[in-house]
Amino acid sequence: MTTLVPIPAFLLATGVPSFSSRISDVLFDDTFKGIHHLQFFDWAIMVPYFAVLAVLSVYGLHRYETIRGYMKHRKHFGEIEPPMRFAELPKVTIQLPIFNERFVVERLLEETSKIDYPRHLLQIQVLDDSTDDTHPFTEELVREYRDAGLPIEYIHRTNRHGYKAGALENGLKTATGEVVAVFDADFVPPVDFLQRTVHHFTDSKVGMVQTRWTYLNRGHNVLTEVQAILLDGHFVLEHVARFGGGLFFNFNGTAGILRKSMIADAGGWQHDTLTEDSDLSYRAQLKGWKFVYAPAVECPSELPVETYGFQVQQSRWAKGLTQVAIKLLPQILRSKLPWRVKAEAFFHLTPNVGYPLMIVVSVLMLPVMIVRFYMGWFEMLVIDLPLIAASFWSISAFYVVAQRELYPRNWRRTILFLPALMAAGVALTIINTKAFFEALVGYQTAFARTAKYGAQKTTLANLQYRRRSGWLPYAELAAGCGFLAIVIYAIQSYNYLAIPFLMLFVGGYFWAGVTTLWEEYQGKLAFERQRALSAQADAAEA
Repeated sequence: MTTLVPIPAFLLATGVPSFSSRISDVLFDDTFKGIHHLQFFDWAIMVPYFAVLAVLSVYGLHRYETIRGYMKHRKHFGEIEPPMRFAELPKVTIQLPIFNERFVVERLLEETSKIDYPRHLLQIQVLDDSTDDTHPFTEELVREYRDAGLPIEYIHRTNRHGYKAGALENGLKTATGEVVAVFDADFVPPVDFLQRTVHHFTDSKVGMVQTRWTYLNRGHNVLTEVQAILLDGHFVLEHVARFGGGLFFNFNGTAGILRKSMIADAGGWQHDTLTEDSDLSYRAQLKGWKFVYAPAVECPSELPVETYGFQVQQSRWAKGLTQVAIKLLPQILRSKLPWRVKAEAFFHLTPNVGYPLMIVVSVLMLPVMIVRFYMGWFEMLVIDLPLIAASFWSISAFYVVAQRELYPRNWRRTILFLPALMAAGVALTIINTKAFFEALVGYQTAFARTAKYGAQKTTLANLQYRRRSGWLPYAELAAGCGFLAIVIYAIQSYNYLAIPFLMLFVGGYFWAGVTTLWEEYQGKLAFERQRALSAQADAAEA
């Protein structure tokens, strides 16, 4: 993101020093107006600023390449037929890893019980690491389904060793299926899921089939709409471009089905990263296993409805993917894989470097505004316009194209959500920067689950699953105030073209900080109301 603003007159008038010792000695000619002789401090600001923007622009250009790859292989965005069909169906194990999922586990079990597959070839494992009343509640549900004839078993661990990866690995010890389907607690498996995916394993080289996520509560609020657009970009453009182009892509941790022997061959579920799904995916594909993407098979899921829940989920993914990059990227780059596969793996595993770079851009923005006082239209045309096209326009194009492919009749409404989408990206900057550096220095943290309340239960009354945000919203409000000052700065200097870009930062930081604090305040009020009602009930009984 590039800002084109001169030195505000009011700063010069009040004696605020310029970061340029003297922006003079201007080398004007009729052709190159706006190119100046910059002093040392000018270069000290400008070089890192444009270097950071150049790096961000490279990732932006990769988005264009992904769009091109999708257009080339868009035929794969449809029903993917298996090479043949099983004469005799294989045994399948369905694993349902849960942890304190009281509000969605009943729906999960009900929908899983409806899956169309011969019961004598099916095994359902409920892998429960819960530490709250989800444990006895789920155990009783499983008992009822088992008594009704469903081949289901309940496995409860008294510790969370390895978190989700540990639960899956523990379940494999008693899994009888040749292939293993995995569904997180907030997913709703379609009835025909196995019938539409299992036949891909007639190809002995296929190790995993991933299906496409859809969203039960997409229209709940602006946040869920934005999340759906973000995820659609991944499941429409990225997965199709990678699968169709013969590139590596990842199992998304749920709504997929894996060959049990592939898991073992790749080294099993490992829990040294927070994204065990991506870790296993790359290890398996390095071993030569083929992955299949089946976008026509839709698996509904639930999106986080609260700002901090969304941020926690995204920071876990950011940290986990960075951990996978540190763990496996050297091996990938040293391998004999084609350079296209290596390049795509690099871009796939390292995009979260963009968050600390955005922090750098934020810090340098005001000094750059001062330094670039005399720079003119030629520099804007030659330097800034390409950077804007590579970074800002690529994001817009990426998500608009994905929505146009999914919703050809009403995709234009996506344009209205683009400012909110950009602001949501800004809202992730601080927490994802923290996650990136934690991964970089090897700081281990627990697997932080994302609270889900059930599509019909998304209320603030579910207090026990709410996480405290701590210092984060206050840091976001402070950042928002800093950018608001720069907006005022731009207005007083008549640099109105910069204001829309700056307002994305203001809106993103304030949106994150204010909504998080508001949601926590509402949760506190709900807790006090519940406590008062409980006290009244106790008094009435007495």
